[in-house]
Amino acid sequence: MSGVVRAEVSRRALARARRRVAWGDALGRLRRDRLALAGLAVLVLVALMALFAPWLVDDAGLDAVDSLDNPTWARPGGDFLLGTDHLGRSVAAQFVYGARVSLFVGLAATVLTVAIGTIVGIFAGFSGRWVDATLMRLTDWFLVIPFLPLAIVLASVLGRGIWNIVFVISVTSWPATARLVRAQVLTVKERLYVDRARALGASRAHVVRRHVLPNVTPLILASATLAVPISILTETTLAFLGLGDPTQPSWGKTLEEAFQAGAIGRNAWWYYLPAGLGIVTVVLAFTVFGRALEEILDPRLRER
Repeated sequence: MSGVVRAEVSRRALARARRRVAWGDALGRLRRDRLALAGLAVLVLVALMALFAPWLVDDAGLDAVDSLDNPTWARPGGDFLLGTDHLGRSVAAQFVYGARVSLFVGLAATVLTVAIGTIVGIFAGFSGRWVDATLMRLTDWFLVIPFLPLAIVLASVLGRGIWNIVFVISVTSWPATARLVRAQVLTVKERLYVDRARALGASRAHVVRRHVLPNVTPLILASATLAVPISILTETTLAFLGLGDPTQPSWGKTLEEAFQAGAIGRNAWWYYLPAGLGIVTVVLAFTVFGRALEEILDPRLRER
């Protein structure tokens, strides 16, 4: 019996060593991908801007009452780096603080999306039979329903708030992750080392923790990176439609207010252009970095 235990321990050590080598190889590939590094650099800069927003701009520029003495529709320059809006509020303050909300919603919604999708995918893949069939029919139901109309309906019912938006995005986005995780679980649970673990009396929770999660984590990580820009675009869309949090500045809310104030007709490009460019830049950076990470972590994509 002790020999069997020692063999199992050695197999675990070998598996951990292989995972360390695989992650080291992935990191090396990432360092050689200049486009991915450029995307990562952009994301780090935007994250730092959002994190240190109170030290970069004065939040008094967000308050219409405090901005009564400021000129309205002021062009960029002088005391206002990015100009002012129709209420005299600083566009720079809206841009910097808006990055915080947009990034927070995108990241929080992605974490919740991945959590729901991973749990559903593991349960479906391991349980099999009617549990698998039921969960996959539920997943298919969410996949069939148009994503944006469902998000709009849920946001309208739940009300305007940051956490409501996070919940709406995650509830409508988890099926893709669930499908991905389930497919990987079905592959992993048929491997020889999983059969050996079961033969030695390993519980289902032990198999999931020791063998399934380490194998699905790379794919989940790559999928999550690509899910963030979708969450940011969804938040922007809902905010533009007037379903965002009215008490918090976001890039989508800035676009909605600029449109309502007639900034396009006035040719006040400085009002809506910074938020629009911020959204496009962050979405492209996440997409470029996510695609590179997906190709690095998924051997099947590297072979194409």
